[in-house]
Amino acid sequence: MKLRIYLDTSTISLVTDDRSPERRDLTRSFFARAPEFVLFTSEAAREEILDTWDSARREVILSTLASVEVLPVTQGMISLAQKLVAAGVFTPRMEADALHVAAAALSDAHLLVSWNFQHLVNRRRRALINWALVAEGLKPIEILSPPEV
Repeated sequence: MKLRIYLDTSTISLVTDDRSPERRDLTRSFFARAPEFVLFTSEAAREEILDTWDSARREVILSTLASVEVLPVTQGMISLAQKLVAAGVFTPRMEADALHVAAAALSDAHLLVSWNFQHLVNRRRRALINWALVAEGLKPIEILSPPEV
C-alpha cells in the first residue's frame, strides 16, 4: 500500500525557490521519490500557484503540479475549514491553511506535507488540528515536512 500524501502549496512551490537552496533541494529529492506515494493536492493549491507573480517560476511550478492529482474543493472541505477557523485552530487570515487541512482530512490522506512551519508543521498546531478533526468524527492526520517523509 502506498502512502496517500496531500501536498500544500509550499511543498509544490519550493521546487523552484532559489531563496532557500537547501529546502529547494530537499523538495526536489522528495519529488524524485514520487512513485513511492500517491501524491495529491486540491484546486486551492492550484489557485495559489496561479497567483505566483513570476511567470517563468509559475510555469515550472505548474509543470510539477502536472504530476500530482488535483482534487476539486468541495462544500464539505469549505465547511470543515470554516469549523477549524471557528474552533480557533486557525485564524481567519489562515483560512487557506485550514482549507488544505480539510482537503487532506476529507480525502483520506495519510500525511499532509508542508514547509509551512508557522501554520502547519509545528507541535502545537498539529495537536489543535487533530483535536478538532477527532471532534468532527474524522481521523487525525500526520503533518510533516518533505524530508521527514
